[in-house]
Amino acid sequence: MWIVRLFFILMVLFVYTGCDKLNSDPSEFAGSYDSSVWPATFGLGRVALAREIDSLNIDVRPDGEGLPEGSGTVLQGKHIYIAKCAICHGHTGTEGPYAKLVGAFYESDSIQRGEKTIGNYWPYASTLYDYINRAMPYNNPGTLTSEEVYSITAFLLYRNNIIDSTIVMDARTLPQVIMPAQKLFINDDRTGGSEIR
Repeated sequence: MWIVRLFFILMVLFVYTGCDKLNSDPSEFAGSYDSSVWPATFGLGRVALAREIDSLNIDVRPDGEGLPEGSGTVLQGKHIYIAKCAICHGHTGTEGPYAKLVGAFYESDSIQRGEKTIGNYWPYASTLYDYINRAMPYNNPGTLTSEEVYSITAFLLYRNNIIDSTIVMDARTLPQVIMPAQKLFINDDRTGGSEIR
């Protein structure tokens, strides 16, 4: 019984001291949230090295900025595609079981005809490289070399009747590829106003 009384007394004291703090001046606690009083370091981790930051800087823009050194061909891409991509996208890129990659472009209603593919929806060839490099293969993303990505990109562009089989894809040639669906996209040229965040 004495344990219950002790517990009750402690709870009353705890609640009373907590209520007392609620009535006090909030500026008393402002220092605990002011980062100027924090230590320079908490002793956790370390400063990232430039090469570590560079290894994460892999984005490729529509104009090709960010494309790495290396090159690839349609023939090389065919062999890599069969080994690393066909299990999900089929041997020709049209049968799946997952996203179809090859599809014809129809000027009037390309998007309404069903699945969006590289041939009928993708606006820039350089961003195709970016996506493959970041996200594929699905079971092990980011493991392809730049040569493998250039080769797979070349193969898929060829399968979509966008490039010739003899073109070598690299940082110079890939941004020059004009995708059939590029004209379906409208650049956002807004420069300000309430609609820009």
